[in-house]
Amino acid sequence: MSRLQNEAKYRVQLADAEYFRQSVKCQYACPVGTDAGGYVRAIAQGDFELAYLIARGPNPLASICGRVCGAPCEAACRRRDIDQSVSIRALKRFATEQYGSESKRFDPMTLLSKVIEGAGLRSRRGSEDLTALLKALGRSKLQPPTGDKVAIIGSGPAGLAAAHDLAVMGFRPTIFEMEPIPAGMLAVGIPEYRLPRYVIRAEIEVIRAMGVEFRCNTQVGKDITLPEIRREYKATVIAVGAKRSRSIPIPGHDGIGVYGGVDLLREISLDRPPLLGRRIVVIGGGNVAFDVSRTVVRQAGFDISRTVLRAPTVGEAYLCCLESLEEMPADDIEIIEGHEEGVKVRTSLGPKEIHLDENRHVRAISFKRVLSVFDEKGRFAPKFDEDDITTIEADTVLWAIGQATDVSFVDPERDGIKLTERGMIAADSETLATSAADVFVTGDAAYGPGLMIEAVASGKRAARSIYQYLHGTEFVERAQGRHTCLPRFEREKDYEKLVRLRVPSTPVEERKLAQEVEVERGYTEPHACQEADRCLDCGVNTIFSSAKCVLCGGCVDVCPESCLRIVNVGRLHAEGETRAALSELCGDTPPEEASAIIKDEARCIRCAHCADRCPVGAVTMERFSFEGIYQLSPAGS
Repeated sequence: MSRLQNEAKYRVQLADAEYFRQSVKCQYACPVGTDAGGYVRAIAQGDFELAYLIARGPNPLASICGRVCGAPCEAACRRRDIDQSVSIRALKRFATEQYGSESKRFDPMTLLSKVIEGAGLRSRRGSEDLTALLKALGRSKLQPPTGDKVAIIGSGPAGLAAAHDLAVMGFRPTIFEMEPIPAGMLAVGIPEYRLPRYVIRAEIEVIRAMGVEFRCNTQVGKDITLPEIRREYKATVIAVGAKRSRSIPIPGHDGIGVYGGVDLLREISLDRPPLLGRRIVVIGGGNVAFDVSRTVVRQAGFDISRTVLRAPTVGEAYLCCLESLEEMPADDIEIIEGHEEGVKVRTSLGPKEIHLDENRHVRAISFKRVLSVFDEKGRFAPKFDEDDITTIEADTVLWAIGQATDVSFVDPERDGIKLTERGMIAADSETLATSAADVFVTGDAAYGPGLMIEAVASGKRAARSIYQYLHGTEFVERAQGRHTCLPRFEREKDYEKLVRLRVPSTPVEERKLAQEVEVERGYTEPHACQEADRCLDCGVNTIFSSAKCVLCGGCVDVCPESCLRIVNVGRLHAEGETRAALSELCGDTPPEEASAIIKDEARCIRCAHCADRCPVGAVTMERFSFEGIYQLSPAGS
């Protein structure tokens, strides 16, 4: 419910199956429908293997996501309305470290078999789950792929997810990767201190064991052409990431010592670090800008003008951005850890000119003061004070203001693939199909730079569209939901008082010694269980029986969060089906003479006091569960 400000009424919604599904906000917010609440509660109950099985079911890169996911589940977490969200991503990492691919407890195929077998233990399984896909195909276990060959250009999260699901469907996927190692930007765009390379290799081993072929050091457009690929493969997925740094053509932008931030990350990841100076300025305010800044403070200092190695001390890094500290798009933890490591943040500065010496080496960069970044409608429209200039001495400038995809290997006329005005591949937003029937696009190439888990979701979507294209049948989704009564529902002692535990980290001076020194150390078992106890278990609901209720008000009186209220039906504001249902419930009784119990879902902590207090058993605690089901139907039927 919500209070209408201009009238003494409450806006209400009648709970139906979709309402209860959306009330599990962490799962609803996940692009692949991971039951985050399910694996968090499994950790709270000490069942760490089940926690992993739940996390891995819909997500082929669960172990990687446990380290670097943007965690839209945490942003949606209802605990955030009370104090702070549950540390869901860190709990996923805890579960994957115990039983995931990086744990080395199982060989890849045994691990996948356990994921499939554990399906029946989950209460909320979405249609993206591995078992749902197998069930739609009429299989109970994985089989070696023997079907049509499908090409995937790019081995980032979108390409890997597409290859994984295509292999499950029986196709024979081949991934073409321009880098010498697989995983795309996961391997060359995310610093090793955030994502250890052994975790990436472990996830790749699983996908390779499923029958996916990797062809590294193969750049499409140079080593092989797109027409050559299309002649050999029945379908092609373009899953190239946003690997090209954007820059602003200000004076001096082409000087010696000016680099793209993601280019720097790539070269360092491949053990080919460029010559960096000791005075480094990074331009940008997002997570990539902090990745770049925190990477350079771990590098030895170089004198570019003489290309002589200086003393092995870390460089001095300034991060300069248009936004104020409050407006910066970077995650709070990036800002905090960057500050701890010595990154000097200068806000509200817009680049004006890079000053070069007589040999065209960078010597300084000037900025103009930013008056505002966004207009009154929230659109990006920066305004500057052209007379308020700040100059910072520098010998290296790194752009980190965004990335773009490189699809130069596509010739629209030759390949019959349309491009947008922005130079991106035009594709259907749902099917990801391009104007060429056998070519699909996914990930950053389809939507622009986004969260890793969004790329995973789009890769899975592309796989389903290819199945439809090659077999003429489509996956039609539906869900079956039900409530199960919990007569003895209990929670951990003082769970509502627990504060969020910060993930333990390596001491600052230790983590600055090398790129491979991991910053986050992860939760210990006691800490993981304590943090998991904070979960409000949103799949459990208070269900009220109007036939039993005597309107005694006991539930209202005992509620510690004051989220229940008895009101006159005439004070309720409802629309559509909810309004019709209210009218039916009232029958011949005028709304002014009928009463209703309304609940503020955002404030409910699932303590069960209302159910315990009710003298007539009109309130019960019930767990909502659902199963996402795919059915294969003729395309377009």
